[in-house]
Amino acid sequence: MRRAVCPGSYDPATNGHLDIIERAAKLFDEVVVAVGVNKSKKGLFTTEERMDILREITAKLPNVRVDSWQGLLVDYCRENDIIAVAKGLRSVSDFDYELQMAQMNRELTGLETLLMANNPAYGFVSSSLVKEISALGGDIEHLVPPVVFKRLAEKYSERG
Repeated sequence: MRRAVCPGSYDPATNGHLDIIERAAKLFDEVVVAVGVNKSKKGLFTTEERMDILREITAKLPNVRVDSWQGLLVDYCRENDIIAVAKGLRSVSDFDYELQMAQMNRELTGLETLLMANNPAYGFVSSSLVKEISALGGDIEHLVPPVVFKRLAEKYSERG
């Protein structure tokens, strides 16, 4: 079985993330959407909330599963028989960073990386911008899956 991982913080997941996950699911037998756990960072959504959201938005993709990981991604991939990382690229700065990571991962364990150009409709979308605009009452409904839009509205109404 050819497995790939789509790693990220997904705080929150956007339509750009979903686009890459769906495209990777067409290329691999199984795609693991792995939510990175970084104890030193406080996200808007907990790891469990992010995983629940991702399970909901990928439910229509039978070869996609959601998991979390902490530590080195190459170790997670080795432990789970994952042969490739699938990542989206929005810009040249993304490419510079992701190329360096891809080269390091390949050097460490031979892990391959597939860098996919994002759909231009989502090239400007990032989780941090979505959160900022949502917190200020802006319209982000067309940038995120419906469940994310709903959860963001709930989070920001809770905060007052």
